[in-house]
Amino acid sequence: MKPLLLALPGNEAIGESLAGALAAEYAIPETRQFPDGETYLRLNADIKARDIILVCSLDRPDPKFLPLIFLAETAREMGARSVGLICPYLAYMRQDARFKPGEGITSAYFARALGQHFDWLATVDPHLHRYRSLSEIYAIPAAAVHAGPAIAAWVRDHVPAPLIIGPDSESAQWVAAVAREANAPYIVLEKHRHGDRKVEVSAPDMQPWRGRTPVLVDDIISTAHTLIAATRRLLSAGASGIIVIGIHGLFADRAYDELRAMGVSQIVSCNTVTHPSNAIDVTALLAKAVEKLTRA
Repeated sequence: MKPLLLALPGNEAIGESLAGALAAEYAIPETRQFPDGETYLRLNADIKARDIILVCSLDRPDPKFLPLIFLAETAREMGARSVGLICPYLAYMRQDARFKPGEGITSAYFARALGQHFDWLATVDPHLHRYRSLSEIYAIPAAAVHAGPAIAAWVRDHVPAPLIIGPDSESAQWVAAVAREANAPYIVLEKHRHGDRKVEVSAPDMQPWRGRTPVLVDDIISTAHTLIAATRRLLSAGASGIIVIGIHGLFADRAYDELRAMGVSQIVSCNTVTHPSNAIDVTALLAKAVEKLTRA
């Protein structure tokens, strides 16, 4: 019997695409809020003895978490053979250490919570900083696929003479990989962070790169302060026609509008988080990871 893929609200587009790639039956569970804010849900599909795949990107995770685990447990009680999770954007990876006394290491707690309800997990470029891999905190099989090949393909198809630019030293390794696959040169800027909302970026020398299109690439666009600072520096150095690419376009507060106001020519994101800027499809990468996980 075909696996059944269920897309939670806001994940319908990528869910339908993934169902096609995985040759799975596709359905949308019925969910709504009671007047007091509690969640109602119903799975109106044949569940018994089937492999169930839930699709839910966990941007703005807190209101999504309970409906997600309620659906997973409902599927199990209805006789599902297995329940897996495709989570294009995986939240709660920031706090990977206790920096001040009394802080919670929420990445580990969140991993344990998800692991109690799912048999496997597939995601795209989680923010691994102090962790070498998801297996350090996830006890279930967990695959992290890289969007770099899809980004490089988009750059090759849409940007003449690109110059790939990383906004900080943390981006150097994967920006280099994107540049290599896009057959383009790259540079990495130096960032100095002064709190959550104040960022300074070093001024680059753009003279050697005249005639090339600057392509700023970052993994997560949240407040966009780093990219705004980088864009400002690039413009002051004489760059023009700047393109901004983010894997996960969270765009907190007014980040998208503020970035557009800087005068960039285009803002592009992967479809890990639903947003009008989505232009790079990671369906094939996720589908390949799921096929490996479910064959194991």
